[in-house]
Amino acid sequence: MRKSAIRWTTALAVSALVVAGCGSSDSDSDSGDNASTAAGYPVTIENCGRSVTVDAPPERVVSLNQASTEILLSLGLEDRMVGTATWTDPVRENLAEANETVPRLSDQKPSLEVVLDAEPDFVTASFASSIGDGGEAGRDQYEQLGVPTYLSPTDNGCAGEVSSASNADGARTTPYTLDSVYQEIRELAAIFDVRERGEEFVAELQDRYTTASESVDATGVSLAFWFADTKTPYMAGCCGSSGVITNAVGARNVFDDTSDEWPQVTWETVADRNPTALVMADLSRRSIDGDALESKIAFLESNPVTSQMEAVRDERFIIVNGADMNPTIRTVDGVEKVATALRQWNLAEPQS
Repeated sequence: MRKSAIRWTTALAVSALVVAGCGSSDSDSDSGDNASTAAGYPVTIENCGRSVTVDAPPERVVSLNQASTEILLSLGLEDRMVGTATWTDPVRENLAEANETVPRLSDQKPSLEVVLDAEPDFVTASFASSIGDGGEAGRDQYEQLGVPTYLSPTDNGCAGEVSSASNADGARTTPYTLDSVYQEIRELAAIFDVRERGEEFVAELQDRYTTASESVDATGVSLAFWFADTKTPYMAGCCGSSGVITNAVGARNVFDDTSDEWPQVTWETVADRNPTALVMADLSRRSIDGDALESKIAFLESNPVTSQMEAVRDERFIIVNGADMNPTIRTVDGVEKVATALRQWNLAEPQS
């Protein structure tokens, strides 16, 4: 075991995490108050079935997923971040400069030892599977070492629909909404004592969503959301980020009859449902065929089944990032990109 892991084990033997009553602070602390001066602490958040308590604003946070990282960066917390991991796309452009100052521990899921080497006092994640050994066991691993963890409320397991050891690829009986993203922003802002920044960011996302949604009425337009894989493609079901996007623009997801987040289907099924347009993720990873946009388009135009689809013949391809198709702040980006494409193709009218 490396020295950092030994330090955390020793720290646990000296004192465990103190769970206290929920505090609050009306101030927006930009200076990173320490434990001796932090007013309104400890703060307790009820998070995915467990209480998470911090005795002061965290100073050394590791974020284990891109979505969580982009929220922290959007709140201006890069000076408190000591590591990020699990990336699918380039960081959002407006966050690139801040992100350059934060160490990247791994492009994929890092080991517990790698995270502990960064000596975090707080760990955040978008998916339960990203935390340690995954799920409740993974969170226990960190918290037994005195490191509180926070799991995004957007995670499928967080709502209690499936085991929190699962990932967001299972069925959603309760559709995802942007309210869970706003909740995550506000809770992290409370933990880090930057509540005013949190409210400003939520208001910005709400305004962008409203502007994009009110710019189109795509009644009669059908969409299919393709994440990856050319052999048996992952197409979004009804109730994840695709549901928010289609509802916002007034369109219909041709796979809205399944609550699975990312069911794998056949191309014959996609062709039979004949979507007006294909929303396609351009992924920076290169783990399977169909990650890169170029491979997606090459496949669609050469395959005897897909090449006959109207969306392919008319090149109705709406290009988004992979993160735009996951429950994140990027869902709003997805709404904007889909609305813009539908307007350009004259497939939607402004709402009256």
